[in-house]
Amino acid sequence: MTATTAPTTQTLCPYCGVGCGLEAVPQGDNYKIRGDRNHRSSQGMVCVKGATILESLEQDRLGYPLWRERLDQPFERISWEQALTLIVERLQALPADAVCMYGSGQMQTEDYYVAQKLLKGCLGTNNFDTNSRLCMSSAVAAYSASLGSDGPPCCYEDLEQTDCAFLIGTNTAECHPIVFNRFRKYHKQNPQVKLIVVDPRCTPTAEVADLHLAIRPGTDIDLLHGLGYLLLQRGYVDHDFIAAHTEGFEAYREILSHYPPDWVAQRCGISQADLEQAATYWQQSASVLSLWSMGINQSAEGTAKARSLINLHLLTGQIGRAGAGPFSLTGQPNAMGGREAGGLSHFLPGYRLIKNPEHRQEVEQFWQLPAGRISPVPGRSAWDMITGLESGDVKMLWIVATNPAVSLPNLERVKAALSQSPFTIYQDAYYPTETSTYAHLLLPAAQWSEKTGVMTNSERRVTLCQAFRSPPGEARADWQIFAEVGRRLGYHRQFQFTDAASVYREFVQLTQGRVCDQSGLSHQRLARLGALQWPCPEVESDTQAQAPKRLYLDQQFPSVNGRAQFLAVHSQGLVEPLCADYPFLLTNGRLYGHWHTQTRTGRIEKITRMHPYPTLEIHPQDAEALGLQSNQWVEVKSRRGQAQLRVTVTEGIRPGTVFMPMHWGEYWPDSAEVNCLTHSQACPISLQPELKGCAVQLIPLA
Repeated sequence: MTATTAPTTQTLCPYCGVGCGLEAVPQGDNYKIRGDRNHRSSQGMVCVKGATILESLEQDRLGYPLWRERLDQPFERISWEQALTLIVERLQALPADAVCMYGSGQMQTEDYYVAQKLLKGCLGTNNFDTNSRLCMSSAVAAYSASLGSDGPPCCYEDLEQTDCAFLIGTNTAECHPIVFNRFRKYHKQNPQVKLIVVDPRCTPTAEVADLHLAIRPGTDIDLLHGLGYLLLQRGYVDHDFIAAHTEGFEAYREILSHYPPDWVAQRCGISQADLEQAATYWQQSASVLSLWSMGINQSAEGTAKARSLINLHLLTGQIGRAGAGPFSLTGQPNAMGGREAGGLSHFLPGYRLIKNPEHRQEVEQFWQLPAGRISPVPGRSAWDMITGLESGDVKMLWIVATNPAVSLPNLERVKAALSQSPFTIYQDAYYPTETSTYAHLLLPAAQWSEKTGVMTNSERRVTLCQAFRSPPGEARADWQIFAEVGRRLGYHRQFQFTDAASVYREFVQLTQGRVCDQSGLSHQRLARLGALQWPCPEVESDTQAQAPKRLYLDQQFPSVNGRAQFLAVHSQGLVEPLCADYPFLLTNGRLYGHWHTQTRTGRIEKITRMHPYPTLEIHPQDAEALGLQSNQWVEVKSRRGQAQLRVTVTEGIRPGTVFMPMHWGEYWPDSAEVNCLTHSQACPISLQPELKGCAVQLIPLA
């Protein structure tokens, strides 16, 4: 079927976690992309990344398996039969715990699920982690500890029903633009609605805020406790909710007593008047919706930061109703689906936990595996895989749909570890990338538009992404590759899937009765009704399935005792303090047009014109002290590495703080790898690295 005679295809944008619906419309021998007006999340809106996605699909594609025995050799083309034989022979020769897979929020739920079944079930190793460890694991840990389970409780309709939006650690206008556009339209039409933005930079998000709190990086918990102090002092506390539905309030109250407004204002580097105004906005609002992303999560106290934000919602009863609640904005298009399918090293499908013996037994029985096959020990996190390569304990690393040679912290150490790997498989759609430099075996993967599967966005909405193009060369869907390896290892009964719909049909059975219940969903139903939110149990009618969904409307939480938990913890601040040798605090983030490591967007002309090169944002006060002007080159050095890039002098950033975009790796001509500078210290609970803050020095270059 040519594009001209093909029907319009509904699908999902494969970039961020907003989860915008797209339509691929036949146009001549090709397609054009437009927003899907019937998709309830995006309502027909689309940003520049989604609008230009087609331009990246045929550039630098990996079409055939490639192999080399040593990294200093060139690749040679081999057959799938040879590639699969290499994988199976290596797996059969190695102990299970010597094998690791590092996946991605770009994978569809079907890909995730089959990978869990292969590694955690059949191989008996929990060494499956994903780049969600760098993205959302602090939010996962916070929801689980505070509310009893992972899962954002809110939905996008709350953006248009709230009285106050409190945005912290998120440049929503650039990083989740369609979410921001929905709120901004409502905000303009309702001047009484307040927008508070907490960010050390004056981003496009902060520019339109009613109140911008440009706090000193690392003082998020101080600010949140300061707000709690004021709300408690003013009596804006839901005592009935606290008594009936929470635990730990008295310990939290004692913690708050140490955060009076004068001290908090000084600590955060803001005025006391602004702190008091933020508390007043919260106090005067019948419904408060908080949104956060990487600025909270990517921290050595990321879980504590997110839980401290949730504390404010518990303190004021702002949860489980329209327009209110703590709402994490997911970074990737299917990081949510990965969590549902068990795609972190301590998870099993259906929001089950590796450490829970009942959960392991349920999954073993469902997968028809012997009792005890699933290891009770959580697997290696992303960083543990790197240290395992260094120690020699990891002997096979299988990387899928991600680019860790750019995205992991302490990058020179990562590259050294990758170069020591005895056997690295890199399964991706594109070649070359920075990570392909360290691979022995390259497997060509079908990507968005070339395979059918589902993805779950930030508001728990599941969209069927239907294929409308053929994959190039011999590229295959990720789940098909995993299933074929499983069959060749002798697990024919476990991998009898005929298509992606049959994979999803099996997966949703493991969600039945769980918080993330999708037992009422199928490819067929999603194709008929459009994208639907979970929970969606099997018994729901079409009308019920299409209604907006919020969690905890009954104020009952899926914890052991049915109560939400306050966290009483003091702020620790940044891991790496500033000093005379490294006097500047470097933070980093996304640009509007680019995505992650530019594997797609770097190949799109319109986007590369928007962002032709990276720059370092610096305050005029600091620039003057160093004799720097805009467009002058500077070297940025940390204790781990250095980068060189142009300067942008701007008052939109705090003095003492500088900002770099995260997108440039060594594949691109600029020597501006931000993760050569960052450190690997991580949150002890979520294991998410503190990518958002490290100490650097600046050296002007001639």
